Amino acid sequence: MIDYDQFCQIKKYQDEGLKAGQIGMKIGLDNRTVGKWMERNTFQLRLSSIRPSKLDPYKEDIVRMLERHPYSAKQVFQQISEQGFDGGYTIVKEYIRKVRPRRPKAYLKLAFAPGECGQVDWGSYKSIAVGETRRRLSFFVMVLCHCRMMYVEFTVSQTMEHFLGCHKRAFEFFGGVPQKVMVDNLKSAVLKRITGQDPVFNPKYLDFANHYGFRIVPCGVRKGNEKGIVENAVGYVKKNFLVGLDPGDFKVVNPAAKNWLDTIANVRIHGETRKRPMDMYPKEAACLTPLPVYPYDIGTVSQVRASKQFRVTLDTNRYSVPAEYSSARLTMKAYPDRICMYHDNKLIARHTRSYDRYQDIEDPDHPKELLQQRRKASDQKILMRFLTLSSKAQEYYQGLKERRMNLMHHIRQIVGLSEIYDQDKIARALEDAIEFKAFSCEYIANLLEQRGRINKEPGALHLTRSEDLLELTIKEPDMNIYDRRASHDG
Repeated sequence: MIDYDQFCQIKKYQDEGLKAGQIGMKIGLDNRTVGKWMERNTFQLRLSSIRPSKLDPYKEDIVRMLERHPYSAKQVFQQISEQGFDGGYTIVKEYIRKVRPRRPKAYLKLAFAPGECGQVDWGSYKSIAVGETRRRLSFFVMVLCHCRMMYVEFTVSQTMEHFLGCHKRAFEFFGGVPQKVMVDNLKSAVLKRITGQDPVFNPKYLDFANHYGFRIVPCGVRKGNEKGIVENAVGYVKKNFLVGLDPGDFKVVNPAAKNWLDTIANVRIHGETRKRPMDMYPKEAACLTPLPVYPYDIGTVSQVRASKQFRVTLDTNRYSVPAEYSSARLTMKAYPDRICMYHDNKLIARHTRSYDRYQDIEDPDHPKELLQQRRKASDQKILMRFLTLSSKAQEYYQGLKERRMNLMHHIRQIVGLSEIYDQDKIARALEDAIEFKAFSCEYIANLLEQRGRINKEPGALHLTRSEDLLELTIKEPDMNIYDRRASHDG
């Protein structure tokens, strides 16, 4: 049973991202006990009835014995049995396990020369909005062990391409590569670790290390204290940068982190060195290995098969490839910011990587080949339908082909007219058009319309007689108007 102070310590270390084994070593508790209390949200004492024990009269003597000498439970049992204890060995052993004073482990203080070592670790903190979904916010930390210069980068994934990409940008930030990099035993770095045997490194990470010229140094099994510098840095990021931060969207986190590094983290007085990391950095930078001429290709390669809808799925999102590669086996190379598809070493598709979920991402050019094939098949069916309209259809088709650039447009229009007019009328219109050498769907439509008009029955013709036009009556003009005008002027 633990007390409330121990419960608070467990929760504190749990929030910092430590595992049960690491917490147990720090506060001196069994891993299983720590794991049990990590699953609980509140502290509650276990109430149990107090029953007398045969061991009660000997408990004070046992404590004094253990304080004087590191007796084993068997030795204590033998001594109290000689004093009259008639109980079993098990209750003695369980009591000693509770009261034996624990000796805290001593750790050597590690010192590093300039350019000798960098330590890396992942941290995680709550979740953040990415598109229409939310993802766990992770952050990568690398610290140069001599000057304590820190690099931080936030991601929404901890896969290999992100792990290597963060390394690459950290080396570029520092302007060089340390001689060795200390890592935890995560799968991106160490595939297998057995005490007494050489670690089995992840081949991709080992190839990356050889390219940049550093040596991988994994921590011992359950020896997280060996990279305590970066673990303290992870805790510092959480306490100083992330506490109270509500960025809302992932896009603003890394710019904010860069500003925090430049204005706070790397210019503060470090608690261990009592100097600013930025002031100690030039000495360490001079000892770093120069960056290689060509950066490492961090893409993660995998073999995939395109679906019948010419899609490839990555992390619940579907990305298109050209339609002709439907159901084909392809090579996918995933980067943190993009994905590339290859067929026989030929790049056939490239997409910006999405960290949203269940999105369908299509390049507008990819379905064109399939649409073209379908259109050709459709055009063939329309042409066959046209040739059945009349015995003269083939002759009219040749005339269209010689005179019209957009041949299928006219064919489709004439076939469309066959849905309105009888086939006999269409056939007659084609024959008349051939005779007039009128090769166009407009001519066919005009001929059909003209023949479809209903002419009215002609009526009697009425002729106007010439006498009717000559018998006109004209009124005599009034000449007095001129006399009145003259008298007015005078």
